[in-house]
Amino acid sequence: MKSNTNSKEDSEASSASSLDSRFNQTLRNVQGLLKGRSFPGKVLITRRSSPVEDSTLRSPDSDRSFSDNDIRSSELMDDYTEDELSISKPSTNSAVDKLKPSTSSPESSSKDVQKSTMGARATDSARLMRFTKQLSGPTVILVFMRPTSLITGTTLSNLLLLDYLHAEKLREIAWSGVPPYLRPTVWRLLLGYAPPNSDRREGVLRRKRVEYLDCVAQYYDIPDTERTDEEINMLRQIAVDCPRTVPDVSFFQQVEVQKSLERILYTWAIRHPASGYVQGINDLVTPFFVVFLAEHLKGSVDGWSIVDLATDTISNVEADCFWCLSKLLDGMQDHYTFAQPGIQRLVFKLKEVVRRIDEPVSRHMEEQGLEFLQFAFRWFNCLLIREIPFHLVTRLWDTYLAEGDALPDFLVYIFASFLLHWSDKLQKLEFQEMVMFLQHLPTQNWTHLELEMVLSRAYMWHAMFNSSPSHLAS
Repeated sequence: MKSNTNSKEDSEASSASSLDSRFNQTLRNVQGLLKGRSFPGKVLITRRSSPVEDSTLRSPDSDRSFSDNDIRSSELMDDYTEDELSISKPSTNSAVDKLKPSTSSPESSSKDVQKSTMGARATDSARLMRFTKQLSGPTVILVFMRPTSLITGTTLSNLLLLDYLHAEKLREIAWSGVPPYLRPTVWRLLLGYAPPNSDRREGVLRRKRVEYLDCVAQYYDIPDTERTDEEINMLRQIAVDCPRTVPDVSFFQQVEVQKSLERILYTWAIRHPASGYVQGINDLVTPFFVVFLAEHLKGSVDGWSIVDLATDTISNVEADCFWCLSKLLDGMQDHYTFAQPGIQRLVFKLKEVVRRIDEPVSRHMEEQGLEFLQFAFRWFNCLLIREIPFHLVTRLWDTYLAEGDALPDFLVYIFASFLLHWSDKLQKLEFQEMVMFLQHLPTQNWTHLELEMVLSRAYMWHAMFNSSPSHLAS
C-alpha cells in the first residue's frame, strides 16, 4: 500500500515538475519577445489550468461601464509596480488569481476570462493561440494592463505641477487615456500649443488667443467683395459641410456651433494656402471643440448649449481649437495637399501590413477586387471619427496626440487592428457586401473595451513589425 502511495506521490511530483518546466520555458520565450521593447502600462503573466477558447480572446458584445473597468484594474494593480514583469502560479493567493477562471462550468470560465481582459492591453489572439499550441497543459496569458483613471489622474496632476514638464513622461502616461477633467490641459501640452514651462503658460495662451481674434477680423469678418473667387467658393463649401459634421450628435446641429466651426475652418484654410480647406478637416475640429468646451459646460454633450457662454469664452475655445488643429496637421500636411499623397502612401502601407498580419483576409479582399482606397481613404482622411461612436473619439485621440510626430505611421497599425477586428466576417462576404459592410461598420454599441482592444493589437503589431526592415517582404 505504501509503495502505491509513494508511486502516486512521485507521479504527481513529476507531473508538477513537468508543468513548471513548460511554464518556465514559455515564460523565457515571452521575455525574449519583450526584450528591448517598451510597453505602456503593466505587463502581467499568469497561467490557467484549462484551455483558452478563441471566443474569450475577443471583445464581448455586452455593455459595460468604464468605471467598472477602473475598479477591476485598480484591484489587480495594487500589488504591481509600473513596467514590472510578474508571475503567478496556481498555488499563490496574489491579485493575479483574480484572473483565473473557475473550472466549475464553461459559462463561468468564459465569464471570468472576459474579466481578465477587461481594461487590459492584451496581446493579439494569434500570439495567444501560438502559446496555447506550444503547451499541452497550461496556457500562458500575456496581459498589458493600462493604468486606471485614478492612478493616471494622480500621476498626471503631480506631473502638471512641475515647473518644467517632461514631454516624454507626459506622452507615456497620456497614451493609455487621460481623465476628462485633465484632458484640455494635457492636449494643449501634448501638441506644443502650451509651453512646458508653467510660468510661461498663461501668457502664451493669452497671446495666441489674441492672435486668433486678429486673424478672424482680418480674414473672416470682411465682406465678400474683399475675397477672391477661390476664397468665396471655399467659404461656401465650409458652410455646406458644417451642418453635416457629426450629424448624430445634436449639439453640432446648433447654429452657433456651426458658425464657430466655420470661423475656425476658414481662418485655418486661409492661413494654410498649400492645402486650403479639404472635406474631412471639419471632422478633425470636433474633438478639440468638445474637449475645450468641457472646461465651461458640464453634463452630456447632447445637453450643451453655447448660447449661455460669454463671447470671450467662445472666442478662447475657438482659438484653442484653431491652434491645436494647426499643430496636429503640421505633422501631416501632405495628407491634405493636392491629390493627398500622404494618405495614398499610408493606404498602400496599410494594405501591406494587413497582408503580413492576416494573409487569408488580404487574399480574399484581393480575389473579390476590393481596393483599400475604397474604404480606408476615409479612415485616414477623418481619423476614424466617422467610424466609431463619438463618445469614444476623445479617448482615441489621447493616444493619437501622445504619439506626436510618429502618429501617421502608427495610424497604419490602428487601422489594421480596426479592420481585422472583423476578420472572420470579411472572409464570408462578397465584393458588394464587403463594400457596404465597411462603409457602415457595426460599431454603434462599442464601449471603451472594444477600443482598448483595437489599440492593444495596434501597439503589439507596431512593436513587432514597424522597426523590422523586411516586415513587408513577401
